[in-house]
Amino acid sequence: MKNYPTDKLRNVAVVAHGGAGKTSLVETMLFDTGEINRIGRVEDGTTTSDYHPEEIDKQITIHTSLVPCEWNQVKINCLDTPGYADFIGEVKGALRVVDTALFVISAVDGVEVQTEAIWNFVQKDNLPRAIFVNKMDRENADYFEVMNQIKDKLGANPAPMQLPIGMALDFSGIIDLLEQKAYKFDENGKPQEIPVPDEMNSNIAEYREQLIEAAAECDDELLMKYLEGEELTLDEIQAGLKKGIKESKIAPVFCGSAAKNMGITSLMDNMVNYLPAPEVDESEPLSALVFKTLADPYVGRMNFVRLFSGKLTNSTNLYNSTKEKNEKIGQILYVRGKNSVQTQEVPPGDIAVLVKLQATGTADTLCTKDNPQTLEGIDFPEPTYTVAIQPKSKGDEDKLGNGMSRILEEDPVLQMEKSAETKETLLTGMGDVHLDIVVNKLKNRYGVDIEVSTPKVPYRETIRTEVKVEGKHKKQSGGHGQFGHVWIRFYPTEGEFTFSQKIFGGSVPKNYIPAVEKGLQDALQEGVLAGYPVSGLGAELYDGSYHPVDSSEMAFKVAASLAFKKGMEKASPTLLEPIMEAAVKVPESFMGDIISDFNSKRGKILGMEPAGNETTVKALVPLSEMYTYAIDLKAMTQGRGSFSMQFNGYEEAPERLAQEIIKKAQEEKEEK
Repeated sequence: MKNYPTDKLRNVAVVAHGGAGKTSLVETMLFDTGEINRIGRVEDGTTTSDYHPEEIDKQITIHTSLVPCEWNQVKINCLDTPGYADFIGEVKGALRVVDTALFVISAVDGVEVQTEAIWNFVQKDNLPRAIFVNKMDRENADYFEVMNQIKDKLGANPAPMQLPIGMALDFSGIIDLLEQKAYKFDENGKPQEIPVPDEMNSNIAEYREQLIEAAAECDDELLMKYLEGEELTLDEIQAGLKKGIKESKIAPVFCGSAAKNMGITSLMDNMVNYLPAPEVDESEPLSALVFKTLADPYVGRMNFVRLFSGKLTNSTNLYNSTKEKNEKIGQILYVRGKNSVQTQEVPPGDIAVLVKLQATGTADTLCTKDNPQTLEGIDFPEPTYTVAIQPKSKGDEDKLGNGMSRILEEDPVLQMEKSAETKETLLTGMGDVHLDIVVNKLKNRYGVDIEVSTPKVPYRETIRTEVKVEGKHKKQSGGHGQFGHVWIRFYPTEGEFTFSQKIFGGSVPKNYIPAVEKGLQDALQEGVLAGYPVSGLGAELYDGSYHPVDSSEMAFKVAASLAFKKGMEKASPTLLEPIMEAAVKVPESFMGDIISDFNSKRGKILGMEPAGNETTVKALVPLSEMYTYAIDLKAMTQGRGSFSMQFNGYEEAPERLAQEIIKKAQEEKEEK
């Protein structure tokens, strides 16, 4: 793979809702450019970009793949991205480093949920976009209905540059609106010019006029000429379209069938002619962003980078400004799916892979130490679906740790932590499919089987009334004995444990008072109801006694512990449950379902904040009701909702629930 000057590069993220045909489109592009001699199929697991075992198994794209195509002396760096919502982090990484997003929309299914979600990301960043209406050969394909949906659902300004000749089973070719030429495809997908069908002349005139108007509106000089009734030349129209696409004012629309190789070479012609090249400068100091990391078992760590300025060579002394570390390049690779070739240098604007960097990860900036700079990172989504994991075999803890560290390197959206309260290892991702892939990777790649379960709820225990209790520890067994004696007042309080003392006359010597506090703090770790930690408790040491020989710090710790247990039992103990503050953003039409669902989850609605066509519902909800909410929300909103939540505090659990939890804890204790 040769090096291309910056103006001969096109960096394109191929994005869509799952099943629209992204991977098939990229595969056909490779075939038409001569990179492969046979078109692979997703169903057979033979495509260039879906080469990971988990992708072949699930028949969906899970990882963004870099797949360059070389066409008409231009290199098109295609980033084939996942279409499933659980892997939106991969899409976000790709969108950060490209110059255009190519949306693939099924002519049968139209604009689907994930297309809407990604369009919103792209629109927010003002990234240029283009649209390919795929599956024009399928039954019920409707190009014009898709155009209506692009306007209505995406709020877009589509500029159709092609019209289909026939649709569904009658689809046979395309009309190029600018050139006003018709092309029919042979059995190999090759376009052959044919006379324009007479019945399409009125449609062509109407849509060509719309295209010319769209081009004129992107340039003030052209608009004046157009409004004055002057005819625009083909060069002027093309210049207006290029400007409009680059400035994200219009989205060109093309059509065809990836599966039948119809319209793909024409699409690539237009990508080369109309999509923007990177705007970078070779004379500027080097700056590159890592947008993806792979832990390859053979090659080692692979960092995918896009150069935003300067040139990269094998001899470049790299500096990771994000982590403030020097890096040495092992190899520079150009990759196409799983295949790679070495290169000595990478021109500005291009995308390549650096091998065996030591500290560098996704979203890090690479530059030179002489000219340090930090590029804007990647806006990854916050994961919201949590499970508890543990190895099935007790000896596999190290294997689990090693495997997860590699997987976490590859997937910055994933989070893993050890819960200090429940002692469980918690894994958080975007949904059940996301975490299912992690489980499969651990088994197939790292040889560790794990058990997945719903996390334990970190309940707390507290008291509702004030009590005064005695704790006495007295033991005589020959020689020195043990003696500790305390009177403690326990009372409800806000927040964490508080300790104070009002000892008069030395009934408990000062040097033993810290031992009393330590004994209570140790005892707080396990309440008397169900063994959960205790909070909201105040303790005041006000009396006691000691023995000049047998008293010790240990004896007073034990005495304090005995007082704690007695006090908890007498002070109306109760169970507390953690409460989360949830913020759920949904289209207005789903608001009623969200509120109703929160009511069924014992939630308290705090308020609603409308913004455009969406509303954010805020509520306080018990954590125990929210562990599967990521899945519930997808089902309720057809994937259109999103949410975040944060810890709010603890509230007393309902009596019925508390009794169930206490009973279960007692049964587990008896089993042990």
